[in-house]
Amino acid sequence: MQGPPDATKIPRFAGPETFARLPRWDEVDHADIAILGVPFDSGVSYRPGARFGPAHIRASSKLLRPYNPALGVSPFEARQVADAGDLAVNPFDIPAALQAIEAGVTALRQRGARVLTLGGDHTIALPILRALARESGPIAVLHFDAHLDTWDTYFGAPFTHGTPFRRASEEGLIDLARSLHIGVRGPLYGAQDLEDDAALGFQVIRADVYNDGIAGVVAAMRRRLGDGPVYVSVDIDVLDPAHAPGTGTPEAGGLTSRELLGTLRALAGAELLGADIVEVAPAYDHAEITGVAAAHVAYELLSVMALA
Repeated sequence: MQGPPDATKIPRFAGPETFARLPRWDEVDHADIAILGVPFDSGVSYRPGARFGPAHIRASSKLLRPYNPALGVSPFEARQVADAGDLAVNPFDIPAALQAIEAGVTALRQRGARVLTLGGDHTIALPILRALARESGPIAVLHFDAHLDTWDTYFGAPFTHGTPFRRASEEGLIDLARSLHIGVRGPLYGAQDLEDDAALGFQVIRADVYNDGIAGVVAAMRRRLGDGPVYVSVDIDVLDPAHAPGTGTPEAGGLTSRELLGTLRALAGAELLGADIVEVAPAYDHAEITGVAAAHVAYELLSVMALA
């Protein structure tokens, strides 16, 4: 396996500008897991800037070390992980961008890689699910977010960062009996939002459930997911703004970094087909607080994938 450079020879603030200083896709013969950047934020409804998220997460990942003691795995030794760079997607034509993302993920899957995507706004989850469901059929979606993202439209537009999971449900991409939101909080437009969300196939674990500890959340999550393929989608605004200020639609009362990372580690043994981390907007970040959190989320997801 080709991994990051030896930090005793090349300091972690130097070396490749890839995620965790991993080799590029074109530097390895085969990759089990590909890191793919999608610098796209044409679907945002409030603060823009998530198009710069992939670069920010990569820059914030340099300090990551190769061994994960919480899960007892060295993910870059257990699996060949490579950085596939960024997709060039049309910022002025959302349907064209969705097609390009679907094609890009499909190409990596055809070469045998699971894909961890760095966004970008949450619109990108829809074409990724289209690519994966074409292979596996409906997938359980485990969605960490302050928001439901199952609204119908914004200003008549069907494809935005608030609509991907409604479209995915309507298109038959998700497993209606196994999908779940975690971390939802804040005001809604009305009670109908929750009724529509349930009809689309999701259960909800609100952020305030963590007041009773992480164990109950983990038990409910694993019970809902059961057996079968899972796609994990992490909107960084699932974290409280104290832990992730650099995002487009912040909501008070969110998860701590420790709670999110602990919940992700509990996915060990699940069949993860892929994952994304979205809505990192570096213009609103400072001291790399959000970037570091997102990099560690990616590392835990890679570790879980390495164990499968």
